[in-house]
Amino acid sequence: MPAPSRSRWSERALRPDRVLVRDSDPSRGFGLLDVKAIREDPQGYRLAMARRGAQHELDRVLALDEERRTLTVQVEELRAEQNRGSKDVGAASAEDREELIAHLRVVSDRLKELEPELARLEEDLAEAMARLPNVLHDSVPPGETEDDNVEVRRWGDPPAFDFRPQDHLALGEALGMIDVERAARTSGARFGYLTGPAVRLQFALVRYALDFAAARGLVEVVPPVLVRRDAMFGTGFLPGGEDQLYVTRDEELYLVGTSEVPLASLHAGELLSPDELPKRYLGYSTCFRREAGASGKDTRGIFRVHQFDKLEMFSFVRPEDSWEEHERIVAIEEEWVRSLEIPYRVVNCCAGELSASNAKRYDIEGWFPAQGRYREVTSASNTTDFQARRLECRVRLPEGNRPLHTLNGTLCAVPRTLIALLENGQREDGSVVLPEALRPFLAERDWTLRPEPTAAR
Repeated sequence: MPAPSRSRWSERALRPDRVLVRDSDPSRGFGLLDVKAIREDPQGYRLAMARRGAQHELDRVLALDEERRTLTVQVEELRAEQNRGSKDVGAASAEDREELIAHLRVVSDRLKELEPELARLEEDLAEAMARLPNVLHDSVPPGETEDDNVEVRRWGDPPAFDFRPQDHLALGEALGMIDVERAARTSGARFGYLTGPAVRLQFALVRYALDFAAARGLVEVVPPVLVRRDAMFGTGFLPGGEDQLYVTRDEELYLVGTSEVPLASLHAGELLSPDELPKRYLGYSTCFRREAGASGKDTRGIFRVHQFDKLEMFSFVRPEDSWEEHERIVAIEEEWVRSLEIPYRVVNCCAGELSASNAKRYDIEGWFPAQGRYREVTSASNTTDFQARRLECRVRLPEGNRPLHTLNGTLCAVPRTLIALLENGQREDGSVVLPEALRPFLAERDWTLRPEPTAAR
């Protein structure tokens, strides 16, 4: 990889109590949504932000922008007057010079009042812009909860058991794979030990995923999982997501909830040529999430935990290619889930289910027999230019440099994939038969997992 040219943005230390952007002039439209475009089509953006429930934030942006532009004109006129006056002083008579100097003092005093006010407005505008979410694609359905998601298609039939299926925790404990009681003593609620066959199964999934992704042109990456605040801001997890993040006390480094964050930052501050694109990666990392607000059945076992491993796809593409790339990522995910013999459905997620950076997201929901319902196992998001603007990741085009588009999609979130494999592959005697696709990566004894003798636990 050639040494990138880094921008000022990537070198700045963002204050923990503020969200700043690269330039003091947010109207440059780089780092956030384009305020110039908003100014030129306020009604269009009002409608777009109303779909996200962010119309009040947009109104604040427009008000601050108008106030900033008015004040900018005043400051620029005073600076021009100051420059002209400074030149005139040298050529003026003694009598006129005193009058000019007195006037320049008035101008200077006025500038000392207005310049800090302009700087404050620019910072306030930058912060207000930072809280605007991405513009939704027209095909995103309205709604607030997952019940409002729209099903696109299904594959496979849920297994027709002639016995009452066990859930993954009961199966995992009997198979010597999952221990949440000891994990709770060690770390607290919503952690788990994966042991014995679960560990072998996890790394079979990882090994299979690496081969699967490489055959589809993705470059494997093990990224850092501790990142600076600017990486979290650049991907849209800040501001507004603080309650879901773990952060170190002294260094202000954040533990990532997905390798999307370090993968997006891989080309931050870089100017790429079109022939370098698309760039497609598969990141493998441990992920950390506070999961604030989660409760009920989702906290049983390892369905929703604070720490888990995940393989994440990430693409950098030309703007005109992003929607085709979105469908490509979904197709790869579907192929993966089908290969694991997990019945699933694809849903188009409603507006209320999307994160700030998403313009559109598909979820693939696998069938979970013990719950008797489909639950998310992978997702695929197009963030258009939202992240690339913040991260200053651009492509050199004939009409000028433009932010490129970024997309992400889960290939394999290990805990939920384990759950789906255990529950769909279970047999009446408590054993679990694993899919053919994983067998080349497992010892033959692990093709069928059998309960441990009671004494063993």
